[in-house]
Amino acid sequence: MNQHGAEKAPAVGGSTFLIRIQFRQNACWQGTVQWLDQKKSLPFRSLLEMVLLVQEALDQAQAAGAEVRFLSWEDKQEVV
Repeated sequence: MNQHGAEKAPAVGGSTFLIRIQFRQNACWQGTVQWLDQKKSLPFRSLLEMVLLVQEALDQAQAAGAEVRFLSWEDKQEVV
């Protein structure tokens, strides 16, 4: 538990992203994704492109020795 009485979420890796959705056209999201750890920002034109940019960043972080672990549905606690 943390100082506010809530349980702390498990650590899931070392990369942090800020995703800004600016437009939704043709059933696709457009916006920017910032890789906060590396202070890099790129625009994306679709959800797929955004996911690929995040995956590329995670691959680079893992190649540099950072541990990348993804949560699964089994890891999540039930939300009431």
